[in-house]
Amino acid sequence: MTGQQRLELCQQMTLEEKLGMIHGNELFRTKGVERLHIPPFSFSDGPMGVRQEYQATKWIPVGSSQDYTSYLPCNTALAATWNRRLAYESGKVLGREARGRGKDMILAPGINILRTPLCGRNFEYMGEDPFLVSEMVVPMIEGIEENDVASCVKHFAVNNQEVRRLSENSVVDDRALREIYFPGFRAAVTRAKAKGIMGSYNKLWGIHCSQNKKLLQDILRGEWGFEGLVVSDWGGVHDTAEAADSGLDVEMSVTDNFDEYYLANPLAEEIRAGRISEKLIDEKVIHILKVMDDLHMFDGERKSGCYGLPEDRQKLLAAARESVVLLKNSKNLLPIERRNGLKLLVVGDNANKFHAPGGGSSEIKALYEMTPLMGIGMIAGGNVEVTYCKGYDSFTTGNIWDAEHADARAAREAQEKQSGVSANETAEVSENGQAISLNENPEDEVTAQVLTEEQLAMNATYAEEAVAAAAEADVVIFVGGLNHEFDTEGQDRRDMSLPYHQTELITRLQQANRNVVVVMMSGSPVDLTGILDTTHTLVQYWYSGMEGGRALAEVLFGDVCPSGRLPETFPLKVEDCSAHSIGEYPGKEAVHYSEGIYVGYRHYETRKIPVAYPFGYGLSYTDFKYNHFRVDDRSTEEHASFSVNLEVTNIGEMDGAETVQLYVRPINSSIDRPLRELRQFEKEFIKIGQTHRISFHLNEQAFSYYDTTAASFRAPAGTYLIEICRDAHTVIMDQKVTLRKDYLFV
Repeated sequence: MTGQQRLELCQQMTLEEKLGMIHGNELFRTKGVERLHIPPFSFSDGPMGVRQEYQATKWIPVGSSQDYTSYLPCNTALAATWNRRLAYESGKVLGREARGRGKDMILAPGINILRTPLCGRNFEYMGEDPFLVSEMVVPMIEGIEENDVASCVKHFAVNNQEVRRLSENSVVDDRALREIYFPGFRAAVTRAKAKGIMGSYNKLWGIHCSQNKKLLQDILRGEWGFEGLVVSDWGGVHDTAEAADSGLDVEMSVTDNFDEYYLANPLAEEIRAGRISEKLIDEKVIHILKVMDDLHMFDGERKSGCYGLPEDRQKLLAAARESVVLLKNSKNLLPIERRNGLKLLVVGDNANKFHAPGGGSSEIKALYEMTPLMGIGMIAGGNVEVTYCKGYDSFTTGNIWDAEHADARAAREAQEKQSGVSANETAEVSENGQAISLNENPEDEVTAQVLTEEQLAMNATYAEEAVAAAAEADVVIFVGGLNHEFDTEGQDRRDMSLPYHQTELITRLQQANRNVVVVMMSGSPVDLTGILDTTHTLVQYWYSGMEGGRALAEVLFGDVCPSGRLPETFPLKVEDCSAHSIGEYPGKEAVHYSEGIYVGYRHYETRKIPVAYPFGYGLSYTDFKYNHFRVDDRSTEEHASFSVNLEVTNIGEMDGAETVQLYVRPINSSIDRPLRELRQFEKEFIKIGQTHRISFHLNEQAFSYYDTTAASFRAPAGTYLIEICRDAHTVIMDQKVTLRKDYLFV
């Protein structure tokens, strides 16, 4: 269908038919135009799999067994693989299953930058570094969209906290936007050609992002050339005129009064009164028709998709394997030897807990979920005696939706209409409809874990049982960390502390047994200071999908060599984080991003702040040697060009994968710039004794910063170090290069 044909089709529609296409007619579906053979457009959450079916107008599950689907590793786990191919394969699974469930757009992936470790939604995102995010999101989108289903990259933009997310104004300077918060979205649009973008809840430049003309029209469509569909976050629209003129195409929300949405009857009244031009609606309809056409929704050649394929589970297993990060192994306790008669004790609520049903809009009705305890039992084999002690209980059932939340929201909406007081001033609502309190005191808005005396007594009993059993075991594997009462949409954590008195329990287990493996399961860093010195074996594990428990066990027993790297810095304490150190979290009406570009390792490395584990960190069971590092300058007047080559040899005793990280460091720069920035990486699987040659190409982008005066990126002439690193803190080798001229580009 040509552009002219789309215009002609739009011109055949009545105003009511056009409006039906640009707002929800169900909770996850717009209205089609039956007489013109235009189908409805169907959406579904989310980044960890296709969500279960809900009734058309109520947040109540349909309850059929037909909607059990694959449970994918969270986006943070995927980023921890540092493997572009796995991002593509995971996206391919997600897209095929979305299409198999009859969806037109899957609300994924999430790529907001991790500004604070406390954000409850961090597990849905791809880390703290814009280059890593960009490199991982592009193949994931390509994998999704080859299945004739649209991705929806979210949340655009600077939605970096859940506290006050519906009302807070993110105050960010242009340089930080362009260098830190925009690159992932720009790559999604310009490189992956993403068909969907979701506007976020918060404000930017004082205007809600889902109706922000500068953001959605001037930058997204004007500068980056986006030709797809912009959908609001559910309930993210607040004004008819702004939404109509903003570049937003579809308004979705969480209530069932569909005709009263801002882009429904209120918009019709404005058009009929002559205050808003119908041409604005035509533009939206044409955008929607283009995406529909790209998805082959008119020509009968659309892929059908499918879900629950056994071969897809193997792809998700591969991603889960490479996401496991070995943080510490100073006694070489790992891998665990499966000797005959080994007594292995597994401790911790997370070892035996299902996480798929929690987390907010990322919740999944999983076909199955392999817990760590299941995986350990399966991989250990019959010669190993595996026992389990709870150690502690989280006393939670997961954030599973129930009908009372919808009723509560409806009551607030009715109250708003009567009183004229915005519901946003008294409450928030998550994408899955869960009501979240919003009070004057920000301390009341974040999760507090308070157990009753009875629960404390029960956990004390669990702890005693675990410590006693640990004294009799050969090896103890503790699986703790967070869960989706903390890592969840709609709320942030109060602090980085380990809940349920886990620090004390780990200390007691270590006193009872010298061979304790600590596995932390979370979507964000936790406070490790209480156990860091006493713990000799530490593993970071994420919400790793349906095969996660098996993948973890394979790493623990050495069937798989660990190769995950941290996509975010693990600080020693939350006060060290730049947003917290300057007192700009959580903010009130406005959140001032006064740290600018100094987010994550850019802050810690430049300010020389010690951390528990740096960005890019991860150990292996084998060793790698780097040699023959060489940088050749092939720059021209038009472009900077450097060829970087080196060799990496596996000199250890196990086949394994190594992630080579390249950072660029300016020397004596007159511009305020971070100490170093990630500019390239490559992950290579190398067998014992083999050598692989790694090659990188650097152009002017690798040396650039955003010049706000010129409103362009600038790579200034000067001296730089090309650094080959193990992580953001550890330099293996470097070489000086000189940029002989300035390069300016958009």
